[in-house]
Order: sequence, then C-alpha cells, then structure tokens
Amino acid sequence: MNRFRPRGVWGFILRRLLLGVLVLILVSILVFLATQALGDPARAILGRQATPASLAALRRQLHLNRPVIDQYWTWVTGLLHGNLGISLAAQEPVTTLLRPRLVNSGVLVVLAAVLSIPLSIAIGAWAALKREKVFDQTSSNVLLALAALPEFVVALVLVILFATTVFHVLPAISTIPPGSRPWNNWVALVLPTVTLVIAVVPYVSRIMRASMIEVLESDYVEMARLKGLPERTVLVRHALPNALGPVFQVIALNLAYLAGGIIIIEVVFNYAGIGSAVQEAVLNHDLPVIQALAMLLAAVYVILNLLADVATILVTPKLRTRL
Repeated sequence: MNRFRPRGVWGFILRRLLLGVLVLILVSILVFLATQALGDPARAILGRQATPASLAALRRQLHLNRPVIDQYWTWVTGLLHGNLGISLAAQEPVTTLLRPRLVNSGVLVVLAAVLSIPLSIAIGAWAALKREKVFDQTSSNVLLALAALPEFVVALVLVILFATTVFHVLPAISTIPPGSRPWNNWVALVLPTVTLVIAVVPYVSRIMRASMIEVLESDYVEMARLKGLPERTVLVRHALPNALGPVFQVIALNLAYLAGGIIIIEVVFNYAGIGSAVQEAVLNHDLPVIQALAMLLAAVYVILNLLADVATILVTPKLRTRL
C-alpha cells in the first residue's frame, strides 16, 4: 500500500501541472487577443498629431505590422525563454522595468500573508472551540462587517484614523523613493499591509471556523476522546490537521487575490508596485507590459492552487488513500 501512495500523489501533481500548463496556454491566447483590442500602440505613443508616415515607420520598428499569429508566436516563445519583450513606451526590457515594482508588491503580499494566515487560523479555530459563546458571536459579527467593506474603503478609513484627522502617526502615502527598497521605509508599509490583512482575515477565519466545527463533531475526534487522549492532543493531532484541508483552498484563493487585488491598494496609497505599472501601461497602450503582468498573475493563480491541492492531500489521510 505504501509503495503506491507516493506514486498516486506524484501522479496527481503531474496531472495538475499539465492542467496548469493548459490553463496558461488558454490565458495567453485570451490576453493576447484582449490587448490587441486596446488600440494602436503607435498612435498612443506618437499622439493624435502623428502623420501616417511616422505611424507606419513606428509600426515597422515595433514589428506591429506583422500578422497577428506571428506576433503571438514571437511573444509566447519569448516567454518560454524568459524574454518578456520590450516596453513600447519606455523602450527598455519589460523585465528591467517591472523588477523593482514586483519586489515592492511582493514584499506587501508576503507581509500580508505572514500576518493574516496564522491570525485567521487562530481566530477561526478559537471561535469553533468557543462556539455560541461571547468570543464566537463577537468575532463572527466583526468579521462579517469587515468582509462587507471594499478594500479601498478600509484603506480610506485607516488613513483617516491613523494618518490625517484622528491620530496622524503614520504616513498617508506609502512612497518608495526610486532606487530604495520597501524594507528601508517600513513605516510606509504599515497601512497597506494592515489593509490587506483586513481584506483576507474575514474569509479565511470563517471557513476555518466552519471546518473546525465539522471536524470536532466527527466520529474520529469523538473516538480519540473516548480513548482518553488529552484534549490538547485531540485538537492538535486529530482536529486541527483535518480542519486545515478546506482552509488551504481558501488561503490559496485569497493569496492569489492579494496578487491581483493589491493593485487597488497600491493606487490608494500611491505605492510604487504593479498597480502603478498596470495603470501606466494601460494609459500608454504598452502591450508587452500588460501582457507580462497578466501572465504573471495567471501563473500565480495556477501555482498557488497547485500548492493548496498538494497541502490538502498531505494533511488529509482520506484523500491520500484515494489516490
């Protein structure tokens, strides 16, 4: 039996990898077609006063006069070789243009994940253990209210409370000077990070509570208690690992959401991340930058969902035996 379990798990991972590759291929087609519909990049770069001759010359220079199929194939093969293309507006490699923005956004996402995931699991598990008591009822009402608030509303409320009207202890704008790193300006990270944490915690905590309650009422937990095991052992070794299975899926979706939803938060706080890069690329019709960011977010979704599936299998014995 043990010989086949690793093979089953690896077979599942291989199938999910192939499915992920198929998803990315379909996404690449949709992204390419969608960016083609944004308009003429040559017109966006030269402006409305450009002459037909100058437009034609720029299209030849940027290879925009080639057939669409050829443009798509050149772009996809470049992605496979790590070449994201040349920015039409900045006339520099997309990788060079986006690298500092990705680092800045990545720092925010990692901070929000490190803070929100343990906090969400702790709140949900404790609420399940204190079911129908004061902590459970209070946390449920607070989390429900927070889940109903859009992220930009949370951001604006935090700015009013801590950066302008009430306390004025934190900067309202999270500016990262050019050439600097986010960790050199940690005060500027506080409000964006707290906003993202508040955006994630309600959903994960509620799923954790529901999953934990279901596990606590299961037969195997009751059997462990009847065997005389200490309550701490029952919770840590039997209840919590099985309750985490469904939660991993929600965590993956929320982390993937952070990677995309962070754009709004960055715009609110004027944070130099992928949010401003997306905004500038759309205004300038900078197709290579838009395409690179879209594919990057799609890859993040695929990878996080794969990791969530694997983690769910590792902590759930029933799923391992079915593979």
